[in-house]
Amino acid sequence: MAVRTNLLLPEALLKEVDRFAGPRGRSRFVAEALEAKLKRERLRVAIKESAGVLSAEDYPYWATSEDIVEWVRARRAEKTTLPPDLDDGAADARDA
Repeated sequence: MAVRTNLLLPEALLKEVDRFAGPRGRSRFVAEALEAKLKRERLRVAIKESAGVLSAEDYPYWATSEDIVEWVRARRAEKTTLPPDLDDGAADARDA
């Protein structure tokens, strides 16, 4: 549900918005811009809150950037199989 609101915006900013969105597309343009900003802010908070949750002692194989690259490559090279009830044969086609 959309809710009507009033915003005070600098005139130059509004003119630029109108250039891209047109005067009838302002609400959509502003809503999309706010969603993008909120997404970035949520990500910033999540990163800040999760900083330090992985300790070097618990993950010695991630001590350096080179170690991380090696670990990722090793995981990607692992042969994995799906349980029979989830395997639709697509894995066989990829391996061929």
